[in-house]
Amino acid sequence: MSEHPPATDAPRGALPGALYVVATPIGNLADLSGRARETLASVALIAAEDTRHTRSLLQAFGIDTPLVSLHEHNEAARLGPLIERLQRGEAVALVSDAGTPLVSDPGFGLVRAALDAGIKVTPIPGPTAAVAALSASGLPTDRFAFEGFLPAKAGARRTTLAQLAQEARTLIFYEAPHRLGEVLVDMAEALGPERRASIGRELTKRFETMYYGTLAELGQRVKQDADMCRGELVIVVAGVDPAQAPPLASDVDKVLRTLLDELPAAQAAKLAARITGEKRAALYERAVQLQK
Repeated sequence: MSEHPPATDAPRGALPGALYVVATPIGNLADLSGRARETLASVALIAAEDTRHTRSLLQAFGIDTPLVSLHEHNEAARLGPLIERLQRGEAVALVSDAGTPLVSDPGFGLVRAALDAGIKVTPIPGPTAAVAALSASGLPTDRFAFEGFLPAKAGARRTTLAQLAQEARTLIFYEAPHRLGEVLVDMAEALGPERRASIGRELTKRFETMYYGTLAELGQRVKQDADMCRGELVIVVAGVDPAQAPPLASDVDKVLRTLLDELPAAQAAKLAARITGEKRAALYERAVQLQK
């Protein structure tokens, strides 16, 4: 009986005219897969979020493929020339500074334009900080929601968290280290101080650290441990218990007060009804009372 290679075997080298979305290490260079190295070495061009950062990665593996920058400020202008090169039969790789492109990184415009032009788009999977943090969080992994970065402004951030207060899925956030303390305070206020959470800091790097506890406990710890506010962070928060009783009046007021910081009473009541499951009319009356 003749043997055939598994159907999952991918062709070696880059296919002409294909766009490759290549995951790169989030810290540890050893996490760059053999397939990723082969792809980066065989494409005609690499579109990189930061060419200086990616050049250092390529040099570490002896790869000299040409680079072009593709970031949030120039992506629209780069699309036409890159699509033309792909249509001429050149293979192109897309990379971000770390992890899987498009996950809180630029590149969506290029992938969408390539698909619209009938160009083959192939993922080269690898590291993703969100999934790495989730896997070590000790929180449910069967259903989760990636929220990326919360708004930097406090009011908008609290509104977003209020909308997530009744989300049953595990929640994953990226956060800037200098905002960690205030974000944990807002999370405890909106989601509940006893909600379980974990923080992954500098994942796969020399000073990798995982922190575990309730939002209240983590909020206290960040005041005492300056290292928590150094490096790249992923916050993983447990979803609300589906069996949890309907929100108490005090919890409804908390949601309304947060929304009223940013919205008129009618809009706040409409959104609060979606969040809490309470009657919109009753919430509007309460919102008016709170405003007074």
